[in-house]
Amino acid sequence: MKNKGLIQCITILVIFISIFNIVAYADNTVVVTLGKNLNESQRNQILDLFNVSEGAVTIIEVNNQEERAYLEGIATEAQLGKITMSSAYVEILEEGSGIQVETYNISWVTKEMYQSALVTAGVKDAKVIAAAPFPVSGTGALTGILKAFEKATGKKISEEQKKVANEEVFQTGRLGEQIGQEKAAELIKVVKEEVIEKRLKNNEEIKKVVVDMAGRLDINLNMEQIEEISKLMEKINKLNLNMKEVRQQLKGIGEKIDQTIKDNEEVKSLLQKIIEMIGNLFRSLFGKFTNK
Repeated sequence: MKNKGLIQCITILVIFISIFNIVAYADNTVVVTLGKNLNESQRNQILDLFNVSEGAVTIIEVNNQEERAYLEGIATEAQLGKITMSSAYVEILEEGSGIQVETYNISWVTKEMYQSALVTAGVKDAKVIAAAPFPVSGTGALTGILKAFEKATGKKISEEQKKVANEEVFQTGRLGEQIGQEKAAELIKVVKEEVIEKRLKNNEEIKKVVVDMAGRLDINLNMEQIEEISKLMEKINKLNLNMKEVRQQLKGIGEKIDQTIKDNEEVKSLLQKIIEMIGNLFRSLFGKFTNK
């Protein structure tokens, strides 16, 4: 009986120590994804950048096949590549914190592009870092971010949301090559909000919003760009995103865009006044000549 009691005590003690170790050392709110093709030195470099260590957080790998699953047929072979170097840090924040993004050695995709695409995928209240040991485009990093978010929250993101979010990143990046990265991110953000809020499904109505918002942001688009953005918005609208949540998660870049629109409208108003003044001056002068 004494031996049986001793065994029970030891068993309880072992369980307690195991639980203590999990609580003390494993931060379940943080998940790191590492590119499958990182060598040992690069792996350590990324972990140092994320300020985490082996065993302290959950670490999972992402490979090129996973990236291709969402970008094949959209991105070029050069952009898809054959290896995966992009890595991601995802930390779940308090409700209402929004999405916060940092990037290191990501040359093609901006943090605003990631923010907007993450909202499309249904990500909420998270600190995200996308990084690589040397400059990369960053198109594949979203796959790792979404995988880490699923692991950290235990919530599954639908395949359709993942696909549309990846397409959004790629389309915005390609548009950025033509009109500038910052302008492209701003345009996609405001058009998306307008389309979601009004639940626009008609392609012509969506095109009208694209043209209107581009004008307010002082962006010139060609017909091909308008068509591509409109098709993307049709897909985003089918995801039935919540407008209130979208604005809450993107509040950081929303204020900046609102100010841009306000500044552009003020400039246009001033120009209109100048044009009217010049017109009145010419009419006055011609009127005097006519009277003579």
